[in-house]
Formats: sequence, structure tokens, C-alpha cells
Amino acid sequence: MSKNTQLLVKTLSQALLITACSVGFTMATNAAPLVIPAATTAKSGPVFLGESTDYPFSEAVRAGNTLYLSGQIGLKEGRLIKGGIKTETKQTLDNINATLLKYGYQKSDIVKCMAMLTDMDDFDDFNSVYKAEMDKPYPTRSAFGVSELAAGASVEIECMAIK
Repeated sequence: MSKNTQLLVKTLSQALLITACSVGFTMATNAAPLVIPAATTAKSGPVFLGESTDYPFSEAVRAGNTLYLSGQIGLKEGRLIKGGIKTETKQTLDNINATLLKYGYQKSDIVKCMAMLTDMDDFDDFNSVYKAEMDKPYPTRSAFGVSELAAGASVEIECMAIK
């Protein structure tokens, strides 16, 4: 290819490139704006779970992917278990686990717990059972000393779980 032919090809290529870019720019500025449809989400209200009882609360409430559990105490077969804080804490955590499983959750889904103790001197014994029953990483937790709990319980634990 001669130098003149090479120069002509180069000049035509540049002209074609400039024209293509100009046409594209003109089309883009005159085009209708790109409309991205808004994401649709089905917003549903909370679902109140648990059989109706004589008490004015639900066993659990599911809102979205979060399950809020009512406080649990160491009841077994309708009676507060005997044996002290360790036994009561273990039964309380077993009750929480049973409620989680009933609604399709598991202990590893728990993100927050609140513990209430009638005697803060029991805190170390409570903690030893809690640590043995809960898996790492542990959920966030608060612990409160209270003067009294339902049914004469020594401990009550309330949790929230997220899938």
C-alpha cells in the first residue's frame, strides 16, 4: 500500500470515528430518559404467633425476617422446674430453642437476648449455663436485676432472631 493510500485510509477512519461518535451523542441527548421501574416489595404486617392463652401476649411475632419471642421462664409441663438457677436457666433456654424451631428458626439466628434475674448473685451461675447452651458468636445481651418474675421464676430470657 502506498503512502498516499495509507494517508487516505487513516483520514477516512478518523472521519468515520468522529461521525459515529457525533451521531451517538446526538441520539443520547435526544433519547427519552431511561426509566428503571421501582422495586416492588410486598409489605406485610407482623404475624402474631402462638396459641391463644389466658395471658395477653403472643408467644412470638414475626415481622419480615425477624422473630420476636416473648420472655421465657423455666416452665416444664406447666410448672416451674426445681433445682436452682442453673436448672431453671437450662430449661428456659430449652423453651426458647423449642419456640425457635417451632417457627423455623434456630439458636444461631438469635441476635439479641435480654435476661432478667431476681438475684444478681446468681449471675455467674446463669452465665455458665448460658455460655454452654449458646453458640459463638454470642448474640448481644442485656442482663437486669429485677425484684420479681412471673410464677416465682428466678430468670426470664427474651430473644430476637433474624434469618
